[in-house]
Amino acid sequence: MLIQDKEYVFIIDGVKHHCALDVTMSYIGGKWKTVVLWYLRNRTYRFGELKKQIPDITEKMLSLQLKALEDDGLVRREVFAEVPLRVEYSLTDFGKTLVPVLTAIAGWGRQLAESRGTLVEVEKGKG
Repeated sequence: MLIQDKEYVFIIDGVKHHCALDVTMSYIGGKWKTVVLWYLRNRTYRFGELKKQIPDITEKMLSLQLKALEDDGLVRREVFAEVPLRVEYSLTDFGKTLVPVLTAIAGWGRQLAESRGTLVEVEKGKG
């Protein structure tokens, strides 16, 4: 990025970012991260519950996305020593700082969808 005709970059954990948007997208970019964060914004979910909220994501992809979000400090994974083992996912305090951003992005998407698209009910079992 250029600031007063001088080139600057952000370096976070050894990774170079060319602008603030590049930093943001490194945390929430991709098809599924924002969707996972959106569902976690209001409550804690177990893996299976979260998977039901996002039927088009594979279990492997959901697992990978949760791991990446956990590694970035946005999602907390809590394991309960019970039989059967219980694992719950929630936003960290750092992750909660993204809620206003996600809300703004979702609002923009809703306006776009309502002006250019059609809301269609999905038949059960046809996801």
